[in-house]
Amino acid sequence: MFKLVTRIAIAVVLLPSLSLAETLEGVWQHEDDPVWIQMQPGKGLATILRNDNKPDSAGFQLVRGLQSEASDGLQWTGEVYAAALGKYKDAEITLVEPDVMRFKVKVGFISRSVTWQRIAALPDKTLPEKALP
Repeated sequence: MFKLVTRIAIAVVLLPSLSLAETLEGVWQHEDDPVWIQMQPGKGLATILRNDNKPDSAGFQLVRGLQSEASDGLQWTGEVYAAALGKYKDAEITLVEPDVMRFKVKVGFISRSVTWQRIAALPDKTLPEKALP
């Protein structure tokens, strides 16, 4: 009984010390494209907050079935929507660094990885260069 109480006390002390930067929770920007997503591991999903190339995709569920695969919270699995295939595919999601996340999707012998950078908030939309006076 003492061991159980001790473990619970340690968990209560340590859990609040985990910072947001050590979880998937938050806003992430695609490494190459103007796409921002909201990771919500508590709900098991991620949604597109903004996509400047495809504005209608805002609110689309990019990831579903998100589950932690390791007690350290660095390895996750789920299904990521593969736009080129038009369907969800199994994926590994890894927190490579506190502010760097990688999706890895395998289709047969081929795999593709996409890196995301954590950001504090969505940037303001800017006008395209053609619209500037």
